[in-house]
Amino acid sequence: MSKSSSASNQTMRTVRLHRYGDPSVLQLDNVPRPRPPIGDELLVRVAGSSINGTDLGFRRGKAPIVFAQRLPLIPGFDVSGEVIECGPAVTAFTPGDQVMALLDHGGGGLAEQVLLRQGRAALAPTSIDVVHAAALPLAGLTALQALFGVAGLQHRHSSARVIVLGAAGGIGSYAVQLAHLAGAEVTGVASGPKLPHVTALGAARVIDYTVEDVLASGLQATVVLDTTGGYRFADVQQVLEPGGVMVSTRPVSVDALRSLLPSPTGFAHRFRKRRSEGPIEQDDQPTTRFGFVATRARSQDLAHLANLVDQGLLRVPIVGTFSLDRAAEAHRLAEGSAAGKVIIEVDPAEQ
Repeated sequence: MSKSSSASNQTMRTVRLHRYGDPSVLQLDNVPRPRPPIGDELLVRVAGSSINGTDLGFRRGKAPIVFAQRLPLIPGFDVSGEVIECGPAVTAFTPGDQVMALLDHGGGGLAEQVLLRQGRAALAPTSIDVVHAAALPLAGLTALQALFGVAGLQHRHSSARVIVLGAAGGIGSYAVQLAHLAGAEVTGVASGPKLPHVTALGAARVIDYTVEDVLASGLQATVVLDTTGGYRFADVQQVLEPGGVMVSTRPVSVDALRSLLPSPTGFAHRFRKRRSEGPIEQDDQPTTRFGFVATRARSQDLAHLANLVDQGLLRVPIVGTFSLDRAAEAHRLAEGSAAGKVIIEVDPAEQ
């Protein structure tokens, strides 16, 4: 074997950031392949990775401090692909399994291979292309855990009403479907051109936020899920019914910090709903509250999402698929008018 051939077997293609900025900073590089897996690690041959809002913030240098990494770095938190090798403590997977996973805060999904712990993965749905399964982990888990973990939608009354702010994005697209599956009446808020997409996902009502302010619409909601991270609890509270909850996907915010502070009622934002322009009252009546979701990589939750997909109950909305060398184009679409998920595919023929 020639030295050049040997070297190519020891390296892999990736997309890396050497500096922060617009999509043009995404650079195709060759880097050493991962070491063999140890403990409960899986070595996965990546078929696809999807773009999330976290990736866009990562690239711009505006991600939360928990995601801080030294440059150069490999973005991408969602992956799908084939297990190549298992560490000695792996019990849930074998080589050849098709999986999907949510990576940790270091990212690394835009590469031909990646190491991850088995607890962050689940078998991919069998009814869709494994590349498309990369669209499920972060957005799907966030929607699922926000609605059922934080808001407790499964314990709400049968006539629960859910408003999804940012209903056409990745998280919003799954949230609309999951809330609808749970029997809730869903109102989806998005821009006009994306409203047909939201309706097709199961929303009973759609609102174009460029035309109408949902907070002034007179609607009442059991749960308001803000997938944009741009709404304040003080403003959203007026549309919450007694006992209602607002859940934000932005864990670092003034409201999120306040929600962690002790208060006489046990929760800083458990206030009685505003009845007038007067001061907020606290009493023993049902209260509204604020919560935030910090997405966790849980195998059982991923497996639940995969099962819903295979039953035909959950759609994986793909708006575009791009090769590694077109990562910049993929990012431009994701931060533009995309309704659904944008995928970056790694061509297995080139690995």
